[in-house]
Amino acid sequence: MSKQQAFVNRLIHETSPYLRQHAHNPVDWYSWGTEALERARQLDRPIFLSIGYSACHWCHVMEHESFEDPEVAAILNEHFVSIKVDREERPDLDHIYMTAVQMMTGHGGWPMSVFLTPELKPFYGGTYFPPDDRHGQPSFKRLLATLVDAWGQRREEIVQTSGQLTDNLRLAGRLEPSTEEPGPDLLRHALVSLQRSFDSTYGGFGSAPKFPHPMELRLLLRIWKRFGDEDALRMAQLTFDRMAMGGIYDHLGGGFHRYSTDERWLVPHFEKMLYDNALLSLAYLEAYQATGAASHRRVVEETLDYVLREMTSPEGFFYSTQDADSEGEEGKFFVWSAQEVQNVLGKEQGEVAAYVYDIIPSGNWEGNNILHRTKTEEQDARILHLSEAEMQSLLREAKAKLFAIRSQRVWPARDEKTLTSWNGLMIDALAQAAQVLGVPAYRAAAVKAAEFVLSMMRADDGRLFRTYSSGSKPKLSSCLDDYAFFVNALVSLYEATFEIRWIESALSLSGVMIDQFWDTADAGFFYTGRSHEQLIARTKDVQDSSIPSGNSMAALALLRIAKLTGRRDLKEKAEITLRAFGGLMASSPLAVGQMLVALDFHVGPVTEFAILGDPAEPEVEEALQLVRKGFRPNKVVALQATAAQDARTIKLVPLLAEKTSRGALTTYICKEFACQAPLVGIEALRAALEP
Repeated sequence: MSKQQAFVNRLIHETSPYLRQHAHNPVDWYSWGTEALERARQLDRPIFLSIGYSACHWCHVMEHESFEDPEVAAILNEHFVSIKVDREERPDLDHIYMTAVQMMTGHGGWPMSVFLTPELKPFYGGTYFPPDDRHGQPSFKRLLATLVDAWGQRREEIVQTSGQLTDNLRLAGRLEPSTEEPGPDLLRHALVSLQRSFDSTYGGFGSAPKFPHPMELRLLLRIWKRFGDEDALRMAQLTFDRMAMGGIYDHLGGGFHRYSTDERWLVPHFEKMLYDNALLSLAYLEAYQATGAASHRRVVEETLDYVLREMTSPEGFFYSTQDADSEGEEGKFFVWSAQEVQNVLGKEQGEVAAYVYDIIPSGNWEGNNILHRTKTEEQDARILHLSEAEMQSLLREAKAKLFAIRSQRVWPARDEKTLTSWNGLMIDALAQAAQVLGVPAYRAAAVKAAEFVLSMMRADDGRLFRTYSSGSKPKLSSCLDDYAFFVNALVSLYEATFEIRWIESALSLSGVMIDQFWDTADAGFFYTGRSHEQLIARTKDVQDSSIPSGNSMAALALLRIAKLTGRRDLKEKAEITLRAFGGLMASSPLAVGQMLVALDFHVGPVTEFAILGDPAEPEVEEALQLVRKGFRPNKVVALQATAAQDARTIKLVPLLAEKTSRGALTTYICKEFACQAPLVGIEALRAALEP
């Protein structure tokens, strides 16, 4: 047994892979809970709260440098109560204390290191601390010694500082509602802000490190659709193309890495997150609808196929993350030497692949090569004197060979817990891709995952659980994003299957969401429910981060389901939320891209399609393809397969009420439940949908 394995702490009993990674640290770790909090109060010790996640590279670095160090552990064990938290399991804690760290330091990130009084009030914080003094940062040991001294000698100062900071936390997220009804002018204003921060050379927004920003890309497509603004489409298209060509995209296995460390999208932070791949799949799907570009469709298919192959459990739910590291090195699984590529592919095929993917003997990153493309497919084919079809065939074969060899390497670790919110994002992406691309496997995967959540992640009282790991029971109270993302996914799943059970579940969970999270005083939704564990602050999730804010997705989900069901109470909640965010949409549009997407749907007009006919019939299937393939972001679709109206369906989807079938296919196109004359047959529908 190694020296490290000789230590065993409480985290050995946790289900979170991230917490279990620290189970053999000499630090006397606790998970967040009554035992740890009571001990801090009994001993009158400060709490060291360390928050991270399993795919976090610098979390692993700080563990190896500090938490495996017996000297560091001795200080922590003698003077602090140390609590380790998985931010993916407890986003409520992460949200509060990350806000505190940002208030104290002006920045945030993971690992997050924050020190609390026994009353859970933060008084000092930061992110990664090195083992030695460097780059103006104190070593972790020196920091601990300073805080121990301050706790003993300057307690009153700490109490005062932590109290003031906690008061500020309780005010965070307060909104200034718009005095005017939010309208399309906010979308025009958002475009100006996006143009200012746009990188016209490489696409994307801002400089290195560069993140994908799928919500803003989807917003650009809507601005183009609404106003006919070609610059909005150009910005989106350049970004989609450059990301798909860059090293941030996995050219062999599909899917996107977390972000690019450079402005060119070349060098990624190699971890893969479920939510990135869900959100980017949906963004590229809409880009395909808008432009018809086959390259966008390929990215969607390769990304979703990666998720089904590598991120889907036998039970049907989706895993959370894949690490950046393997064998202790970041990116080792994904990079190549020029000689390796030649050995696998041979001279002729190897030379083509090396040219296309910029593979050079000296390496394009730290002596190795990250596969990426510098030219378009058409340019590569012309320069290599190949037809595009010949080059595509050659690259398909080369990629398959390289992928097979890569699969024999030591794989990055995978965090196999499931999260309701992230599963909601992936179910939504799969359900919408099934509609647009006509791939039954995507619909089947979305259905299986949704059935899992509803059967295994829901308590007897109807509330959702946050997380589950195979072999254990689901646990932890869900937060707003769990409800909002999953309800939105259920609406998409209804439109992919036309099974009324998904509407029933969406309505039921919308009721729970409003009951638990709605702010009756100031409007909008709190991040934690009224039955949630009481924390030092009950905050609101108002800005998008790497995922949409819970409020923005709740607004969109309620608007969509209200359009299908005619539920004015749900529509009103969404409208009140939009008004509450009006000031933020005006002042900081780049922080609320998803809310602006919801606003675009609200402003409409929303087209309501009521289709009567059996989807198994070719003409009805073709009608669905016509409705789904074009970029119509502001629409809802309902279908009645039989001539006899089903009372259960009509009650929940009044859009279908009193609609009369006049043949194998009859389509009603409506707005605000006022319908045009029925369109009989496919040609009538085709003519109506022509621009």
